Amino acid sequence: MEILDYAFMQRALLAAVLVGITAPAVGIYLVQRRQALMGDGIGHVAMTGVGLGFLLSWSPVWMATLVAMVGAVLMELIRWYGRTRGDIALAMLFYGGMAGGVMFINLAPGGSNANLSSYLFGSLSTVSESDVTAICLLAAFVVLVTLGLRRQLFAVSQDEEFARVTGLPVRALNLLIAVTAAVTVTVAMRVVGLLLVSALMVVPVAAAQQLSRSFAATFAIAVAIGVTVTIGGTVTSYYQDVPPGATIVLLTIGAFVLLTALAVPLARRRARALGLAAGTGDPAECVVPAGRGSGGNVGV
Repeated sequence: MEILDYAFMQRALLAAVLVGITAPAVGIYLVQRRQALMGDGIGHVAMTGVGLGFLLSWSPVWMATLVAMVGAVLMELIRWYGRTRGDIALAMLFYGGMAGGVMFINLAPGGSNANLSSYLFGSLSTVSESDVTAICLLAAFVVLVTLGLRRQLFAVSQDEEFARVTGLPVRALNLLIAVTAAVTVTVAMRVVGLLLVSALMVVPVAAAQQLSRSFAATFAIAVAIGVTVTIGGTVTSYYQDVPPGATIVLLTIGAFVLLTALAVPLARRRARALGLAAGTGDPAECVVPAGRGSGGNVGV
């Protein structure tokens, strides 16, 4: 394939695959916790890290990771202790992150808002070898956490009180989810962009939920959707000369619309099958349930 003849596209496709895996893998826990917009807030804070990276002549990816992790921990602390004025504190954190990024990058030698654009909206040609190395290491951390601790993270995301009663370290696990989300944002920013990464963390999960109610199946389908749309968006961006981040997000939304349309007749077919089974007096064990519980994803 012609597209693989270019080193920058090889790097971009590798980064796209890793983003497609990590973003939904973390997003499924954020959706369960009803924190779908957390990735967007972390993206705003990470802008300060990008600006500091340029100002201090250090890797913007690693600096953004550090700042995003600090911001994610602050967000979690605000959620715990800022019951009455927490929304104002979060707003100041988000907007301060954006302002800090713009200010620092303009103070950097030779810096301008043009340098920030590729981090805000993603860019294929600017993914360097050092970026790929950082993305690989950070993605490995995300995969290890989201798969290795999936039962504990699922329990905390579903019901914190129940998880606490069972003896799980709820606050430590909440912080781990926040930090992992921050790492995921910095993994995705070179491909999707800081302003659009939240969509890739949430929409594939929402699309997968249209077809499945079990946690394991939703996780697998969401990751499959993520990898498909990131590769598809990257390839489309190369051949059509369109922004990769916007293309990937639009493909993700398209996948959600398509799967939602397919889910409606499937749900009706299941309902008819259940009705027929009830009418013929078949025992409940003969019928495969469509899902259990109001939360949907119950099986790990």
